[in-house]
Amino acid sequence: MKKIIITLVFVLGSISLQAQELYWETNVNKAIEVSKKTKKPLLLFFTGSDWCGWCIRLQKEVLKTPEFATWAKDNVVLVELDYPRAKAQTNEIKQQNAQLQQIFGIQGYPTVFFSNVQESAGKINFQALGNTGYVAGGPKAWLAVADGILKKK
Repeated sequence: MKKIIITLVFVLGSISLQAQELYWETNVNKAIEVSKKTKKPLLLFFTGSDWCGWCIRLQKEVLKTPEFATWAKDNVVLVELDYPRAKAQTNEIKQQNAQLQQIFGIQGYPTVFFSNVQESAGKINFQALGNTGYVAGGPKAWLAVADGILKKK
């Protein structure tokens, strides 16, 4: 009986964790389509996921918390733009990420850019709302900064 209860608790716990899991788009064109449909700005997370200590810390302390998940679902379309050293990426993703790094003038990681998307004469234009990086103080402090940036839109 104990094994059944323990198994049930484990399965239900796994399901609730998956329900909180956010989807991070890696293809910016797909994210732009979602942004247009939902009228939500993009949150572009520029990261070195497998080597950047501050990026890993931001993920752990903020981006993988229930508070962030709840906020993100209501406010933004998530886009991860990764610049790994050991993880494999397609050439298409590498080129896309390099181009976006230039467009937004990214000089260090982690950088989180908030941007609206405008289409004019078939061209995509990013309207930058603001940016941030790692903010000490956990999700509450980071979300206060993010909310301040989004209020400018």
